[in-house]
Parts: sequence; structure tokens; C-alpha cells
Amino acid sequence: MNTASQEVDLQEDSILGRFKVAQSVIRKAGSLANEYFGRLGSLTIKSKGSHDLVSEADVNTELLIRNSFKEKFPDDSFFGEESGHTEFSPGHGIWVVDPIDGTQPFLSGMPNWCISIAYVLDGQLQFGLVYNPPCDELFAGGRAFPATVNGNPIAAHSGTDLSTGLVSIGFSPRSPHSFLFDSLTKLLDQKGMFFRNGSGALSLAYVAAGRLLGHVEPHMHSWDCLGAIAIIEAAGGRVNEFLVGDALLKGNRVVAGGAAVYHQLDSLLGYNR
Repeated sequence: MNTASQEVDLQEDSILGRFKVAQSVIRKAGSLANEYFGRLGSLTIKSKGSHDLVSEADVNTELLIRNSFKEKFPDDSFFGEESGHTEFSPGHGIWVVDPIDGTQPFLSGMPNWCISIAYVLDGQLQFGLVYNPPCDELFAGGRAFPATVNGNPIAAHSGTDLSTGLVSIGFSPRSPHSFLFDSLTKLLDQKGMFFRNGSGALSLAYVAAGRLLGHVEPHMHSWDCLGAIAIIEAAGGRVNEFLVGDALLKGNRVVAGGAAVYHQLDSLLGYNR
């Protein structure tokens, strides 16, 4: 191999190289998922539990992403919502993927769903991408990359209290009903207004873009949130430290929003400390 080829290979195998490849892969995956979205009536759908559905679109979209990264970066590990994780150890990179976040909106013919990809190296979140195919919006950003949507700069909301924007409140069967009632009461008492669209990853991407003031949820899986968390941090927002203990595999609470309202957002999850 000549020197020029070696330099190209080294660049492609860097964080920057992975970031560029991930942008191409997520758009290809989005095209595939959007094809399925256009023929919902023919999809095979299975239930994984209460309000937790999976379709062939989820499975095959994840397979496309997984195979694409395996071809380009065979030594990297992979953790997907549908296929689980491959072996990984400290010092290795791992791709964390949700092929379709917002499966219920997807299957209901609503556009509020997305694909989420994050890259973690030696326990540190390096970058993330969230792609919403129906609106053709690609949110991206990371430790070494500015926060953008379709290449245009974005920034977290500058509001200083909960009355200055919409707050997304995530909820799942894993969360006690008391959380939902308590957090809504606290938010409304502070003259705030809640928002929910059925996709945690997309809601978090909207936080990065300043469309939402913040997002809170007592438990999120890593594949649901890491992609957007990287973008929020790149956009100047604040997020609780997610990757602690075994959170990569088992999930964690999420509080994310503009830096000025972070503590107010955190108070909405006060019961779950």
C-alpha cells in the first residue's frame, strides 16, 4: 500500500472518518425506513410488550446500519435496540443505534419518528446523529463537531425559566404514574407547558435545535437518547451525566435543556434521585 492510500485509510478510521460515514449510513437507512413508511399496510408487526411494537422496518433498517458499520469498521462493536450488542471492552468504539425511534407514531402514519446513531469510544460519547426522514432533517454534532441540522448551525434555547418555551415530558410503561402527574403539576405551577410527540430521540433533537426548552424522562435506553445528547451538548445545552455505571446497557434518567433552566428541569424529576 502506498503512502497516500495509508493516509486515506487512517483518515477514514478516525473519529472524523466515522462521523462522515455515519452521515451517509443514516441517510441510506432513512431512505429504507421511509420506503416502509409509504406502505404501512403491508408491514409485519410484532409486540414486545405493553406499548412496545417492532416491525420489519425496524429490524431491516437496523440490519442495514449494522452491516454498513461492520463493513467499514470491522473492529467496532455495535449495540442496537433490535439485535442487542456485540462483544466490547474498554478502549473499543461502539455504535449505539435505534433504527426507528417512535415506532408507534411510525406505524400510525405520523411523521414524528427518527433514526438515532451515536458513537461511544472508551466510555465517552463522541458524536451523534438523529435523522427524521419525513421532514428530511438530519441533526448532528459531537465533542469535535458543531451542532447542526442539515448543515446549518443550531443552538439550545436561551430561555431562563420554564414559562419561556415548551418542555417535553417522556413517559413509558417503565415509569410510575406518579412521575407523570407530579412533573406535570410542577411544570404547570411554574407556568410552563408540556409537549410530547412519541419519540424521545426526536424530542431531544428539538432541544438541541432550540425548538423545545427541555426534555425530562425518568428512564431512557441508551439507544433512545445518546445520539441526541451528543448534539445537545454541542449546541450549548446541558444534560445530566448519562454514561455512568451500567447505563449504556441498562439506561438512565435524562434531564436535558438550555443551561439556564437545567436545574428547573431537574426539579421535575426530583422524586427519582
